[in-house]
Amino acid sequence: MGYTVAQLGSDFRAALKAHPGPAGREKVCEILKKALVDKDFVKANFDDNTPERKILYEDPELGFCILAHHYRGAKESTPHDHGRAWVVYGVQSGALEIGTYVRVEDSRGQKLVRRETVVLRPGEASAYLPGDIHDTRCLTENALVFRFTERDLRHEDQVERRVTRFVEQGGEWFAAVR
Repeated sequence: MGYTVAQLGSDFRAALKAHPGPAGREKVCEILKKALVDKDFVKANFDDNTPERKILYEDPELGFCILAHHYRGAKESTPHDHGRAWVVYGVQSGALEIGTYVRVEDSRGQKLVRRETVVLRPGEASAYLPGDIHDTRCLTENALVFRFTERDLRHEDQVERRVTRFVEQGGEWFAAVR
């Protein structure tokens, strides 16, 4: 028998408690990679009707969320961070490109410069820490992606307004004014 969402949540909680800080997120990546190749787990949580964003689990103790994303066609996000929260992306099918950025100062203020780009393919996962600026782009017609977040990021973004988003101006990225 494969993973259940409750078991995945329990394993994530145990890893985070045993390994606080970045080491815990790396443990979560290892656990998530196992779930990504578990056909029973995927079948139980994804089908053709899965919406683009679906919260599968919210941990009552630590507050983290496990989300499923079913991307159909082109989907991309502009550069952003997750405020005080970290995030782990894992790909079950398709391919997801993630670019990371560093802030640099110029005469117009802080702008972003792309640092690196990675492509996550089925069975791969990667962690991003609080303040890491990144963007995402679905490279395939369809993609099934799991996203594991430290907390409810909609609340972090829309209520607490701690997420920084960036806008393009003349081919360069600058922090959006909120």
